[in-house]
Amino acid sequence: MWATALLSLLPLVSAQLALPNPPFLPPSISDGAQPSSGGFPNPKWSSLLGSLIYFYDEQRSGTLPSTNRVPWRNDSLILEGRDQGIDLTGGFYDAGDFSKDTFPLSFALMSMCWGATDFGKGYDLANQTAYLDDTLRWGLDWLIKAHPNDSTLVVMIPNADKDGSYWGGDRSIPSPRPLYIINDQNPGTDAAAGTAAAFAACSNLYAGRGFSNNSYSPPASLKNDSYADTLLTHAQQLYKFAVNATNGRKTYQTSVPKVAAAYASSGYGDELAMAALFLAQATGSQETYQEAESYWTKYNLQDLRVFNWDSKNAGLPVLFAQLNQASSSFGGNFSVWQKRAEDYFDDILSNKGAGRLTDDGLLFYDGDSDDATLNPALNAAMLLERYVPMTSTAEKKVSYHNFANSQVDYVLGKNSMSMPYIVGINPNSPKNPHSAMASGGTDIGAIDTDPAEEAYVLAGAVVGGPDKRGRFFDIRSDWPQTEIALDYNAPMLTLAAIHVMGDSKDPFYTSLAAGAYDKVKPKGRPCDSAITDGCVGGRLSKKATLAMAITITVIGLIVIGLSAWYIILLMKSRRMGKIG
Repeated sequence: MWATALLSLLPLVSAQLALPNPPFLPPSISDGAQPSSGGFPNPKWSSLLGSLIYFYDEQRSGTLPSTNRVPWRNDSLILEGRDQGIDLTGGFYDAGDFSKDTFPLSFALMSMCWGATDFGKGYDLANQTAYLDDTLRWGLDWLIKAHPNDSTLVVMIPNADKDGSYWGGDRSIPSPRPLYIINDQNPGTDAAAGTAAAFAACSNLYAGRGFSNNSYSPPASLKNDSYADTLLTHAQQLYKFAVNATNGRKTYQTSVPKVAAAYASSGYGDELAMAALFLAQATGSQETYQEAESYWTKYNLQDLRVFNWDSKNAGLPVLFAQLNQASSSFGGNFSVWQKRAEDYFDDILSNKGAGRLTDDGLLFYDGDSDDATLNPALNAAMLLERYVPMTSTAEKKVSYHNFANSQVDYVLGKNSMSMPYIVGINPNSPKNPHSAMASGGTDIGAIDTDPAEEAYVLAGAVVGGPDKRGRFFDIRSDWPQTEIALDYNAPMLTLAAIHVMGDSKDPFYTSLAAGAYDKVKPKGRPCDSAITDGCVGGRLSKKATLAMAITITVIGLIVIGLSAWYIILLMKSRRMGKIG
């Protein structure tokens, strides 16, 4: 079955950019509380972009290269997949544990490549393009391995061997681990199409296929036609597999139920449309573009809510508009997609959409933001900034940009906690990210105390974020607030690159003095999916809820009884002529 797997390794020899020497390393935490000396590009934004990329080095799996910049990381799972005849070493660990998950990885890579295509000058100015290249290839090369033939894709390698989960360092990860795949008989339309979108978007970046209408910067300077062709081939194969699988179109958890607990997909129409659009950009195919428009209608993709690893709907009008503004050859209508995008963005700014602003200014979506508040807000900001060059009025250009900036400022410390929600960039940054590698502990039952202090600084990691009340407790076990993930950093990379290009002012966190968070740190405990200790008063227990229901019922009966008594007296008095 895996006989062609070794062939997939051949294209990986295409040369990548040489990394700087000496290497970029995240600055000291104390440096984040110091203003810069100015200049262009702003050195603080440049180092922030570098730190955000550095996070992906910390998440690497496999045999680390000689250029490894993370002193506390080790080689890990260097024989992944060999027991089943396929080389799956490398790639990235998805979040706070050691699973490898194709669906969110593909989204993160797609987002990064889309951003570096539109705002690549930011990477060049910050001297981070070689690290971008290195990071993208580490993920894309693994996806190439995970796609050993036209209609096979590895979609998950769980954080466990067959006996259970694992919490500990990277030297002792249980192996071998199960592999979960989709194929022609057991398809996964969303996973296949989502991976096709990543390959196509990254092919566009490596081929230098930016938009030529002067609305965006040139792509980052990592052009490599050979690698671009390899990526496009995989994109076309996976798109064909997604569309034409023998057993039809299905969500990937239908074929692989094991993935449902972590990354179940709500549908596949959005991934099909996203893949078709990036492929249309890559090939100039009007037919593929028209397929994307047909998916928009067929799968009712007009519900624009959040943009994330599961739901790509909100990003589609922006990409449709980009393609149609850049070229009339696709046969689409730029004005139609411009209006759809602006209707969505206008609803966000006017609080008429599905999201709302919290009391301290974060865009929040009930349900989607509950377990990672920052990600929906950052993705919305990223889409707004990408759309700014296409606005119908100068007023919208300003308002969209300002709203996006407000969300970036929030994440960088302009919030009620005085907390920059990126590890290691300021003395007030989170100290306890939910990361098995960085924690240094081995006892998940004592996750918050083993050890008492995080063993390593997970520099550059964007955490889940505060609760809807703006409170952040910085507790390692509280994964909705403190977990890190590949897709959490992705929109912030694009936003930071934009600021490198055009912001002379320092990031907000440089104005925060050490100890600012300690002065406002909330008392008590969180109330969320991980920790319920703090739900007293916020959420009633079942007994308390029952008692309140009984009380309300009794009071209601008393009110009804008194009302009936009063009506009877009133009727008697009228009959006696006292009223009337």
